[in-house]
Amino acid sequence: MGRLTITLDDNLHRAIKETAARQRRSIRQIIEESLQFRGIKPMETARELVARARSQARYEEEKAIRLAVEETRAHRAK
Repeated sequence: MGRLTITLDDNLHRAIKETAARQRRSIRQIIEESLQFRGIKPMETARELVARARSQARYEEEKAIRLAVEETRAHRAK
């Protein structure tokens, strides 16, 4: 597991700590969930999405990739 050091505004840091305590979750869990919600996912996830699109829709590779990109952008725009 990788490690990362970040510098946050004091108010944001306090808010994350309070949220973690209130929800009985770790700060790491909250940050990871937030990143995933914003669409930050490993490249393998994107490859799996393309493979699933191709197998289910039987698109050619180029069309499947285009669909995956469109769907990813639409999800991130939410």
